[in-house]
Amino acid sequence: MIASPKDQYQPATLLLVDDHPLLRKGLIQLIELDETLAVVAEADNGRDALELALKHDPDLILLDLNMQGMDGLETLKAMREAQISARIIILTVSDNNEDVVCAISYGADGYLLKDMEPEEILQKIKQAAVGKMVISEKVTHILAGAIRKGDNQRNNMLARLTSRERDILKQIAKGLSNKLIARELNISDGTVKVHVKHILKKLDLRSRVEAAVWMINQNNA
Repeated sequence: MIASPKDQYQPATLLLVDDHPLLRKGLIQLIELDETLAVVAEADNGRDALELALKHDPDLILLDLNMQGMDGLETLKAMREAQISARIIILTVSDNNEDVVCAISYGADGYLLKDMEPEEILQKIKQAAVGKMVISEKVTHILAGAIRKGDNQRNNMLARLTSRERDILKQIAKGLSNKLIARELNISDGTVKVHVKHILKKLDLRSRVEAAVWMINQNNA
């Protein structure tokens, strides 16, 4: 039996976490415009979000920071401690330096500001769903400034990276996930993961997002 196109198609699943009902409703309506995405659950607080993430194992989680009770940063940290593997994208109004740096250090895969146009938000969500890093331009500058300290040491260490590590760092700077990097370089996901760990240690960076922002900043210097 030949599978129909519908049988072959599997949309990326999303969990929305925001304590504003109108915002969640608007996001759902926006996401429903694209057949490659599907919202499987929504939550208005961190504790419910953690339970739903464990229950549904979504591909992507859109997480607000400013929530009563368990806020977004606490929720993000709890999700990573619970070994939730979903890509977690912060979607917030906050461009506070401390929020940005904390979110990335706690394991966020991207950071988007709510003042973007709806079409741009949808585009960023689609990019995140296929494994790309998504970060608002304003936030990129904030993060770049926060990690600029120690640049001289990192520049010296950059020269000590192996050719394979430099190749992988270039792919990280393009916003690619381990899976996409593995496909691009024709190596295994596990090999990429080991290399990324070594790169972060050598450059004294806490996450692949920091590595990407730092490398982009170097290229634009």
